[in-house]
Amino acid sequence: METNKVKPAEGKLGILIVGCGAVATTFITGVFMARKGLAKPIGAMTQYDKIRVGRGNSKRYLHYKDIVPLASLDDIIFGCWDVYPQNAYQAAMYAEVLQEKDIDPVREELAAIKPMKAAFDHNYAKRLNGDNIKPKMTRWQMMEAIRDDIRCFKQEKGCSRIVVLWAASTEIYVPIDMEFHGSLEALEKAMKADDCEHIAPSMCYAYAAISEGCPFIMGAPNTTVDIPAMWQLADKMKMPIAGKDFKTGQTLVKSGFAPIIGTRCLGLSGWFSTNILGNRDGLVLDEPENFRTKEVSKLSTLETILKPEVQPDLYGSGNETGDQYYHKVRINYYPPRNDNKEGWDNIDIFGWMNYPMQVKINFLCRDSILAAPLCLDLCLLSDLAMRAGRYGIQGFLSFYLKSPMHDYTRGKEAVNHLYQQYTMLKNAIREMGGFEADEEID
Repeated sequence: METNKVKPAEGKLGILIVGCGAVATTFITGVFMARKGLAKPIGAMTQYDKIRVGRGNSKRYLHYKDIVPLASLDDIIFGCWDVYPQNAYQAAMYAEVLQEKDIDPVREELAAIKPMKAAFDHNYAKRLNGDNIKPKMTRWQMMEAIRDDIRCFKQEKGCSRIVVLWAASTEIYVPIDMEFHGSLEALEKAMKADDCEHIAPSMCYAYAAISEGCPFIMGAPNTTVDIPAMWQLADKMKMPIAGKDFKTGQTLVKSGFAPIIGTRCLGLSGWFSTNILGNRDGLVLDEPENFRTKEVSKLSTLETILKPEVQPDLYGSGNETGDQYYHKVRINYYPPRNDNKEGWDNIDIFGWMNYPMQVKINFLCRDSILAAPLCLDLCLLSDLAMRAGRYGIQGFLSFYLKSPMHDYTRGKEAVNHLYQQYTMLKNAIREMGGFEADEEID
């Protein structure tokens, strides 16, 4: 094995999280508890999954850490920004995802994490009213202030590397406009002109992180780094970027079940998905402009797996125009459910001689319990990618993301098929470990 292609994971890894809500505090608490041997990081593939390396008599099944040099949980130091001033312990208690008995053993460590003031624009998340925010400033000044936060945190905590993770709320939809997002020069010009319409606060975080030599991960469906300007910045700074939107509940099921329909050559006339949730994410998404951002992300999954142009007999009817199956996604804010999200899918399929059938899936999941291990994997693997010299869009992380980034300017298509995504992930780990990437994506 040749691991000399990847720099070793020496020193402390800082993970700076935008947002100190349910997802972030569940992630942080789980890592702290796992370090004490009081909980297990179940769901984290970096901690449990094994990959085959080699073939024939030489094949072995190894954990990721035995193939590539991953950062240890013991070496992680957390920090965050949030619009609310509560420390991570208070925020974890408020979120009510974890029971008090699973928070108290690490209360001291959580209480020590006090959020930095957030770079925030109320117009992008109208349902949030926190006051732990930076004073009014231009978008360029906002970005510079975030860069300063990153530098100060890195120095004060003695971190050798930093990863920045967005685990904050979904912003209102910002359509991609090449006049402002098509080049790094255009983006910087818009930021300096304080163009609040085309430059979201999240773009300031991303620009700051990448400029400071930090991989950036977009865990919401925001268009933040899914623009050519950010790709150019990532290339310039040789930094990995990944996004967008954590693939936790309903879309995870969709990306895994749709291949069953396609592989079995069954027809699809309609797929209706609805969710109820009551956490802060649900509150923000109750605003139509914010839901639009999420809707675009969730609708994109099926279209790259079940393609009407490839199989018109199977997927070419059902919608209003009669050229594709009908696909609708809904999210409903329902406070009593809090973080215990329910995803309900009604799938209308048809088989031999066009006879109709139905599949119904009811997934009663815990959103943050599913998201926390994704956060860990994305941070550790982005840090790994940086040390391996990989930069730009990290396609191998599509497995974890609802609407994977891809270069749409060149006609490329996102890979949403769960098992193809898993193949991409395994091949990347193999390559970084000095092994042959020996699986085909069919």
